[in-house]
Amino acid sequence: MFPTEASLSEVEPLMQKIQSEIRRVDASILAAVRQQSNSGTKAKEDLAVATHAVQELMHKIHEIKTKAEQSETMVQEICRDIKKLDCAKKHITITITALHRLAMLVSAVEQLQIMASKRQYKEAAAQLEAVNQLCSHFETYWDVPKISELREKFKNIKKILKSHVFSDFSSLGTGKEAEETNLLQQLTDACLVVDALEPSVREELVRNFCNKELTSYRQIFEGAELAKLDKTESRYAWIKRRLQTNEEIWKIFPSAWHVDYLLCIQFCKLTRAQIMDILNNLKEKPDVATLLLALQRTLEFEEEMAEKFSGGTASTRDKELRNDVEETHEGESNKQIVLDIRKRYEKKLAMQHGGDEAKIDKQRDLSVHGAGFNFRGIVSSCFESHLTVYIELEEKTLMEHLEKLVQEETWETEEGSQTNILSSSMQIFLIIRRSLKRCSALTKSRTLFNLFEVFQRILKAYATKLYARLPKGGTGIVAAATGTDGQIKTSDRDERMICYIVNTAEYCHKTSGELAENISKIIDPSFANKVDMSEVQDEFSAVITKALVTLVHGLETKFDAEMTAMTRVPWATLESVGDQSEYVNGINSILASSIPVLGSLLSTTYFQFFSDKLASSLGPRFYLNIFKCKHISETGAQQMLLDTQAVKTILLEIPALGKQATVASSYSKFVSREMSKAEALLKVILSPIDSVASTYRALLPEGTPAEFQRILDLKGLKKADQQAILDDFNKHNTVIRHTSVAPSLAVPSAPPAAPAAPTVTATSTAAISSREDVLTRAAALGRGAATTGFKRFLALTEAAKDRKDGPFRKLFNP
Repeated sequence: MFPTEASLSEVEPLMQKIQSEIRRVDASILAAVRQQSNSGTKAKEDLAVATHAVQELMHKIHEIKTKAEQSETMVQEICRDIKKLDCAKKHITITITALHRLAMLVSAVEQLQIMASKRQYKEAAAQLEAVNQLCSHFETYWDVPKISELREKFKNIKKILKSHVFSDFSSLGTGKEAEETNLLQQLTDACLVVDALEPSVREELVRNFCNKELTSYRQIFEGAELAKLDKTESRYAWIKRRLQTNEEIWKIFPSAWHVDYLLCIQFCKLTRAQIMDILNNLKEKPDVATLLLALQRTLEFEEEMAEKFSGGTASTRDKELRNDVEETHEGESNKQIVLDIRKRYEKKLAMQHGGDEAKIDKQRDLSVHGAGFNFRGIVSSCFESHLTVYIELEEKTLMEHLEKLVQEETWETEEGSQTNILSSSMQIFLIIRRSLKRCSALTKSRTLFNLFEVFQRILKAYATKLYARLPKGGTGIVAAATGTDGQIKTSDRDERMICYIVNTAEYCHKTSGELAENISKIIDPSFANKVDMSEVQDEFSAVITKALVTLVHGLETKFDAEMTAMTRVPWATLESVGDQSEYVNGINSILASSIPVLGSLLSTTYFQFFSDKLASSLGPRFYLNIFKCKHISETGAQQMLLDTQAVKTILLEIPALGKQATVASSYSKFVSREMSKAEALLKVILSPIDSVASTYRALLPEGTPAEFQRILDLKGLKKADQQAILDDFNKHNTVIRHTSVAPSLAVPSAPPAAPAAPTVTATSTAAISSREDVLTRAAALGRGAATTGFKRFLALTEAAKDRKDGPFRKLFNP
């Protein structure tokens, strides 16, 4: 405010201004204090007024409360006598009512005693209801001597009634009902008395009646003669006769008692216990025919009881049986299905034991309705743990069918067939389906799961049969000595058969998955999650892969003569370059005769997979075969280069020969890349001596010194002339050291008459491994699989080489 000395002249006016502001603020503060003082005084006055008003209000409330108490006292004095009179009237009314009811109770008990002594059940039932209702009014008076006396008297009367009723019911079934015409009516009235008594009386009466009815059943079927598994049908015939014979007599029981239902439940429990004892006490395995017949009769009885006592819709088992019959279009009735089961197993057992076929009773129709919950499995479940013999016989039968079908298989498809699938595969699944129907009609629990495991073993056995049918290479000392060890020779018929095996394995792979899905829908839910066909499907996948590999190997063997012919051509003395060589024409002829057939038989996916494998085999093999020639002149190299272009063109035309609509671009790139290695090799051979090393490094950067030395041999250089070039090559090669990329496919040995191939160095020889190893490595270098499914195939075959077990290991250890 005062930056300079001259500005100090403004100090005095500023001081006056500040003092003026101070005075103004002081005045303001004083006014505010005066105003607050006045407000406080007014507030005290208002508070005093409010306090006085509250005191007046409390005084008025006290006066009102006092007047209300005075009014209440006055009203009580006025109504005191009226209240006494009202209570007295109420008590008198209750007393009169109680005495009236007591008189009625005494009279009713006396009348009930008379009725009980005279066995007047109908009247006694109504009287019991009345006495029970009257007694309910005296529940609070049981300590009164008279009431207690009546209560005990009523209890004794009920005991007498119960004794009379039970005594009368004991004569039921003894024949007295025919002699005494009024006995049934009397027992009908007695049921009314039982309903009027406690529920436990009815339960005891029904239980005694059921035990009495089943006494003769125990005596009959616990004897040595009828206590056998083959007499099971007689048990159910007995109870059905009993129900039918006594149907009219048992109408005396009220329908709400369900006497026949409870009798059948007791019968089923007793029968189950007796059958379990019979099965457990068998000294040897039960006869399958007898066991199945007993189980079938039991299922029939359960279904019949379910219909009788539930009366619902058609049972699930019956629906499934009828659906199966409709699907097979064989015109079989349910009766014929069961007869077929029984005849088949009795015939087989008769052949095993040398005995005659047992007499087969007429099969009842299974077309019943109703699904009684209490009867489904109440007896039949005891057979479950003893059906092992049935499963064993089913497995034996299926195995016999499998062996027969494989023996009768022509390994050709029917003329005009659109599927190109072996008939044995369809027959096997038809037999499996029939077996599944038979078992599911009997049980859907553990036994059905055991049968599913049998199906797994059967299908694995069939996969093994298909695998064994594939052509194998030569084995033994002679094959190894002649160079044919591992070679697979296939005829045109063999190639068609391999295609049929591929299609059949694919069909089995798909159908086995559908079979597992169908079984998981019908089997007991506790086993549904265990139904899995993945292992079986892996077996068929392995068959498909091995079959396609065998197909490739078969064509490789056909190329042996052409590869040998290639090495026999006098490449060192050719005078001019002409048309493609004869061995190229031979390769073209082999492919032209085989590929169209294979393309027509294999699906697009499998043909693409086969084409990949073939190209990954033939390309590297052609490359290695160049090294087997003795000497190649410049003209010879030019001719071989022309041949290489021709082989490349032939390989590119394979999809067209196979009549494939589309050709994957990756396949063309793969063939071009593989054949370009052979072209590069020939260009190195054509290069001048002074630039051969640099050309080799440029065109074949992954080549090895051993291969380079072999190229010098092919150019016809002497050992002395090679040394300087090798030294120069090794100097430049010290920086770049790669493992030889020469495919590891083993070149098939030439026939014995062929001239010996030039010796290849140890490094080059080590690079050439087994035939199987080459196929997988060449496939890895080539293009990917045509479909997602076969990417998994390739991955499995690549990974399987290093595993010691697993379903794919057999491909690498035939």
